Amino acid sequence: MNDPRSCRRYGLAPGHRMQWEEAQSAWVILYPEGMIQLNESAAEILRRCDGKTSLADVIADLETSYATTGLEPDVIELVEAAAAQGWLVVV
Repeated sequence: MNDPRSCRRYGLAPGHRMQWEEAQSAWVILYPEGMIQLNESAAEILRRCDGKTSLADVIADLETSYATTGLEPDVIELVEAAAAQGWLVVV
């Protein structure tokens, strides 16, 4: 991991929770103002953002789970976009 941002730990923002929504057949983030339906890739990434695990460890876990490499830029981009939307916070 080369990006210094990969040392950060992210968790769901206060008032947000992630759950499987059977009616949507998808993972969603619920918050007081609404709901965000996640695609499969986003769900796999954000489910690992538990506030305890560094992004480096999230990325390593994803790369192991999917037998691939080079996910760091995409994971960081998604997590930072989710944080900018207020769904995640740096812990």
